[in-house]
Amino acid sequence: MLEQLYPVLEKRSLSETNTSWSALTTDITTCRACPRLVAWREQVARDKRRAYQAWDYWGKPVPGFGDPAGRVLVVGLAPGAHGSNRTGRMFTGDSSGDTLYSALHRAGFASQPTSRHHEDGLTLTDAFITAVGRCAPPGNRPTPEELAQCRPFLAREFTLMPQVQVVVALGQIAFDGCLRLLREHGFKHEAKDNPRLPSTVYRLPKFGHGLSYLFNGTASAERKYLVASYHPSRQNTQTGRLTQAMLDALFERVRSLLL
Repeated sequence: MLEQLYPVLEKRSLSETNTSWSALTTDITTCRACPRLVAWREQVARDKRRAYQAWDYWGKPVPGFGDPAGRVLVVGLAPGAHGSNRTGRMFTGDSSGDTLYSALHRAGFASQPTSRHHEDGLTLTDAFITAVGRCAPPGNRPTPEELAQCRPFLAREFTLMPQVQVVVALGQIAFDGCLRLLREHGFKHEAKDNPRLPSTVYRLPKFGHGLSYLFNGTASAERKYLVASYHPSRQNTQTGRLTQAMLDALFERVRSLLL
């Protein structure tokens, strides 16, 4: 399972890094800290949707997926009940994944535009996908307490990926979580006037699709961008709040921020 989640590791001899990711994956997938989420994810896995009656649902917390050496970290909200909670891979098996991976593919980060199941051959290059919540929540809405329980998992992923240059937050809750993550790791928002900043980088950290913010770390050369995006949920895409063209443009902008 580890090689399916992090296929790049198969090509490396970094045993220490491999062990760290393996331990993190185990800690995530065996977590039972939130009774409400445990009950819901397992109920969904038992009852199943009619279209997926033949599936053996994952029904557990979902670890991150992609290239551990990636410079782009994409952070969503939480697994979908019949998407990631069914397939065991982030943004896989539902319409949100169709929209996201299509954009990642066109921007050169994904090997294919679709994500159906964890053995479909999809790989990511220079990008890693995770979420602020790891269990499918009732009504797609984790509580603040549940998000707090998941917070260390995202922090550990971030620590294992010091090369990350751009963090993409999908939705307001993910954006707030990423702001907290950066600040807790010593990154400060670059608020002063800086003519060298791209025109798309804004001064005050607030959520809005396409808004970008520069954060500086303790080392003089250490910087990371936080880019906000509407979540590619069915609600947003069907109402036209987020279009495929908008998400395509956002990931092209993300690529332009990479050094």
